[in-house]
Amino acid sequence: MNGRGRSRSVPPFSCRLVIMVKEPHAGRVKTRLARQIGVVQATAFYRHAASAVIRRLAASSRWQTWLATAPDATIASRFWPHHLPRRAQGTGDLGARMQRIMDWPGRGPVMVIGTDIPAITPSHIAEAFRALARGRTVLGPTPDGGYWLVGLARSPRIERPFANVRWSSEYALADTEANVAGLAIAHAANLSDVDSADEWRVVHNWSGRLVLPARELD
Repeated sequence: MNGRGRSRSVPPFSCRLVIMVKEPHAGRVKTRLARQIGVVQATAFYRHAASAVIRRLAASSRWQTWLATAPDATIASRFWPHHLPRRAQGTGDLGARMQRIMDWPGRGPVMVIGTDIPAITPSHIAEAFRALARGRTVLGPTPDGGYWLVGLARSPRIERPFANVRWSSEYALADTEANVAGLAIAHAANLSDVDSADEWRVVHNWSGRLVLPARELD
């Protein structure tokens, strides 16, 4: 295994879910949110939400869960569950780092998500993998024009799906869809991320829970 952690034995064509994570140091995560609610609360939110999302999704045997860590030097951090395989994200913008993940060795479909969507459930991921089985790519939109999930079938290889995408803008989803125009594109659930104080107030009471309130499972 290339990376830290102990990998479960899985078939070579198994589905792989990669969660992009940052070590939760104050001032390095959720910086936009921190400007509104303070560094301490923003860091605590990220720490609890990320931990819950990782544990919730890694518990499923329907896919193999990997972590893509940042900064690279934190690959051995105690914050990451010791049993999960992981690799460093590497350098570059979000598109370069996601492309690097899609180019990791191994066969089969790969799904990439972040930890900014505290309402993600295993059902959302399973639905996205089912959609990907019927096409070449799947995207999970967010209300602000971005996306929380991207999955590629990877065979045959899709060239430059993340080229010239205007990240952190309302054009991110549209730019990515333009890059894969002509391929079968499916969409996963539309979920909201948490970048503002108003969004944080809606989720902060339950965002660190392993089991979500019933209203968040609809």
